[in-house]
Order: sequence, then C-alpha cells, then structure tokens
Amino acid sequence: MRLLEHPLYQREIAAVAELPLNWDSLRGKRFVISGATGMIGHFLIDVLMHQNAAADLQCRIYALGRNAEKAHSFFQEYWENQSFQFVPWNFWDVPYLKPVDYVLHLASTTHPRAYASQPIDTILLNVQGLGNLLEAACRSETKRFLFASSCEIYGDPIDDTPFTEQSCGYIDCNTLRAGYPEGKRTGEALCQAYLAQEGLDVVIPRFSRTYGPTMLPSDTKAISQFIKKGVAREDIVLKSEGKQIYSYSHVADAVSGLLYCLLSGKKGEAYNIASGSIRMKELAQAAADCVGSRVVFQLPEAVEKSGYSVVKRSIQDTAKLELLGWKPMYPIDQGIRETVEILTDVWKGNEVADEENPSAPVPHISQ
Repeated sequence: MRLLEHPLYQREIAAVAELPLNWDSLRGKRFVISGATGMIGHFLIDVLMHQNAAADLQCRIYALGRNAEKAHSFFQEYWENQSFQFVPWNFWDVPYLKPVDYVLHLASTTHPRAYASQPIDTILLNVQGLGNLLEAACRSETKRFLFASSCEIYGDPIDDTPFTEQSCGYIDCNTLRAGYPEGKRTGEALCQAYLAQEGLDVVIPRFSRTYGPTMLPSDTKAISQFIKKGVAREDIVLKSEGKQIYSYSHVADAVSGLLYCLLSGKKGEAYNIASGSIRMKELAQAAADCVGSRVVFQLPEAVEKSGYSVVKRSIQDTAKLELLGWKPMYPIDQGIRETVEILTDVWKGNEVADEENPSAPVPHISQ
C-alpha cells in the first residue's frame, strides 16, 4: 500500500489541514523546501498538496533533495502535477531561485548512525547548506525563511526545569557527537546574522525528537528502532537502562507547529515544538504494548553508540508556541500505535533506501 493511500495517514494529514490557521494567506504562494524526502518535509508537502486540492490554494512547491529516484518514490502522485517540482540540490552550492515566498531549510542528518558515519555532512548541512539557502533567499525576494533547529541545541540541563527558548545547557564541543547540536547552534546564529545584516525575515522552530509514518526504515533513532521492531512484531530492543526522559513529537504535531511558526511566529524568534515527554523505558514499553511483545536489553554497536546523545534529560516547554494558538494533537501512546499500524501496511515488501547522491546537479527553478 502507498503511504498516501492509507486511511489513517489521510486522517493525520486532514487533522493538520483542519486546524484554524490562516490558510488563505498561503494562496498562490511559492515554497522552497529542502530535505523534502525527510520525515518532516515529506509530511509538510503532503499537507500542502492536500490543501491545493481541497481548498484550491494553488501553492507551488519546489522540493529540494539529493536523490531524484527516492523523491519520485515518495511523491509519484504529484510528479506530473504543475504545482510540484523536484529540484536536485547537493547543498554545496547556492541554488538559483526565482522569486519565492517561503524558503524552509529542513534538510539534516537526524539519527545516530548518520551522525557517526557522516559527521562532515552532519555539520555542513546545518551551516554551509543553510548559508547557501539563506544567500539564495536574499536574492529571490523571499518573504520568510524558516530554519528547522533542534532540542539538541540545549545540551545537558543545569537543573530539572524544562527548557524554554532562553535556556542554554552544556555541550562538550570537542567530540564527534557534538557536530549535530553545534551545527544547529551555529545555524541559528547564522540566521540571526542574515536578519541583522540583510534584513531577511527568519523564524526558527526547535523540534523535539520526531517520529511518525514518514520515517525511513534506515532511521536509527531509538524511537524509530522501537517502531521498526513493532512493525516486525519482534521484541523491542532497549540499548540502555531507559532512564533518560525526552520530549517527542508526532510528525503531524511537528508540521502543525512549523506552520504556526511560519504564519504567526515573530521575526527572529525560536519556538519549541513537542507533543509530550516520556522516559525511554516507558516509550519502549508503549511500543511493545502495541503488538504484545516484550522489552529486552542489548548493548549497542560501537558505531551506533558513538552517535548517541549523552543527554539524559531534555524536556521542552512549549508555552511560547501555544500562545500562537498551537496545541499538540497526538499523545505519545496514540502516535506510536498509529505509526506502527500504518507502517505495518506500507512497509510490506516495500522498504525504501535512504542513500543520497551528493553529486547531483543543481538546476534552476523554472516558473
């Protein structure tokens, strides 16, 4: 079954589309979205294309990515649609953009094995890739630029207080694993530099650990591994004592939060996005309960372990985003259950690889 055909996935898209956002303000707008085949980019594009059909928004979407074959496998329903265009982009270059309304930089490596095996790309996607898109946005009369940041910029907390947008914890920058959070921190600073020097309108959502039906089989985040084991009806493997407590977001909540930031967020501000918080062992048990399996303990492989976060507590305060009208829709147990159910149907004999082609050419975006 195609993901877009699944009734539960259609319901999740509709849940975002039915939110009381100023959808009419998006009519006829042109979006550039990097990381289009990532978890958040994929879901966002499905929401916007849904609204094109349901509300006649007439949005144009330019989906940037490094692998056309992978993009086609995700977006084949839109491939011949005049409102959608895939644009190969390898992040090393400044793409040429004709005037667009919104540029969203969602491209990033986002899971432990990638942090360990692609540490250079992990940093440069959030610094050089971001800088290239910021430069392109300045040249293309962009109304607003959105940079997808992360809860990981907070590092280790100094106490048990949830992170607000003004919090700043400790990160040991002299480690391989620091590439991701430090890349995001530098990316946020770069956005502020373009706001101050070039007058570019930027807004920064800080996503919590995100999961949902647009995740890839190759994702090695703990929550993704729990979900994959659930889909396979196998025991859930916990590779620690499970005492860590983190905030998580279902991808529908992540995208709805992104849209509130884009449409209502204050220029230059950051906003936390999280559906809720839970301890790792309770998260593993929730996944096991979905399919009646057990939670078992296992030591991680060396490469994978080197990409793990050392932070034991990361809880985000979402009060600032809620002042814009946003509310989470998916409690963690419901989100896990629905994700396992959807992917059980979608992944049957149809796994999607996550390899990228860094040498893809960079064409111009056409009218």
